[in-house]
Amino acid sequence: MKYLLDTHAFLWYFEAASHRISETAKSIIRDANEQKYVSVASLWEFSIKYSSGKLQFDGGLPRLWKMLTSNDFTILPIAQAHLEGTIQLPFHQRDPFDRLLIATAIAEDMTILTADDNIRKYNVPWIW
Repeated sequence: MKYLLDTHAFLWYFEAASHRISETAKSIIRDANEQKYVSVASLWEFSIKYSSGKLQFDGGLPRLWKMLTSNDFTILPIAQAHLEGTIQLPFHQRDPFDRLLIATAIAEDMTILTADDNIRKYNVPWIW
């Protein structure tokens, strides 16, 4: 199965907030046989929040990138189908990063790992 991690999911996993992740999500993330993806949109969101001081993460983007790639996460680029998918979505969620993640998961037939209740309002598979 293919899993797309919401931004908070991989950040909590790599930082001290791993206690906030469900056991199911942790199990999926730790399983080397599962296909785990992080969208460039999430890395963009991270970069904005990190540079504005709204997010703390020791080592910044270089450390995060290294942690993702060395732990078998695939960095997923933004594709035209992902962007077009955002146009089709109802506005249950106004956050542009989350909307892009939802559209990406739909286009790529992925399940989103998220604790976000707003994402759960969409017709997209999710686990937490």
